[in-house]
Amino acid sequence: MQNSSSSADSLVLYGQVFHSRLLLGTSRYPSPSVLEAAVQRARPAMVTASLRRQGSNPAESGQRFWELLRQLQVPVLPNTAGCHSAQEAITTAQMAREVFETPWIKLELIGDDYTLQPDTLNLVSTAEHLIREGFQVLPYCTEDLVLCQRLVDVGCQAVMPWAAPIGTGRGPVNPYALQLLRERLPVPLLVDAGLGLPSHACQVMEWGYDGVLLNTAVALAQDPISMAGAFADAVQAGRAAYRAGAMQAQDTAQPSTPVLGTPFWHHDSP
Repeated sequence: MQNSSSSADSLVLYGQVFHSRLLLGTSRYPSPSVLEAAVQRARPAMVTASLRRQGSNPAESGQRFWELLRQLQVPVLPNTAGCHSAQEAITTAQMAREVFETPWIKLELIGDDYTLQPDTLNLVSTAEHLIREGFQVLPYCTEDLVLCQRLVDVGCQAVMPWAAPIGTGRGPVNPYALQLLRERLPVPLLVDAGLGLPSHACQVMEWGYDGVLLNTAVALAQDPISMAGAFADAVQAGRAAYRAGAMQAQDTAQPSTPVLGTPFWHHDSP
């Protein structure tokens, strides 16, 4: 149960309140038990799952995996990972809505196999189509301001720009664009893809981002369970720092005490 202060600062997406600002992927973990323990440690708002890519690892395939997702008791965010055309993405989203019984969809429409960069030319129209069908779309996109604004214009109530290409762990490679995006768009923004360290998550949260989505950085850590906890803590710390209001950086040294070299008890009282 949340206290009143944390409830007042909850993540809200499409009118739904979430207890966490961390979303966690479910692929590439060494075993189902490790995945389950990592989710329990991180306590994410949602876990993502793909209909198209699930099954490449025995730990991620079959009825056991789907049963595990239900046992986690965490909302599932289906995604359209692996889709390269608008029709593929739309069909996959429709199937996911039936399988998971949810209107939520993380829209991935890949335009380049090498970088897994989104197809920015067709992403907006695909998102618009799914929104007309009643989906609550969270689009995976680049940090391009115009693209993100167009996604908002067609009805996306949240946008998920990358920090770096999926799975690279490089952290924010274009801080200027990400910070500009945060300044310009009034909707919730969640960084999706490219974060490798808890400090990366903390940094984007300090910039005012509303949440992050992680997978590889946790799943491929030497200790995924501890890393899941580290990211959860980092997200909370970054959000708290943003709300607290950081001091402005200065070009020159500024003394932390107003008078140097004189004991405070020698100063005249007001």
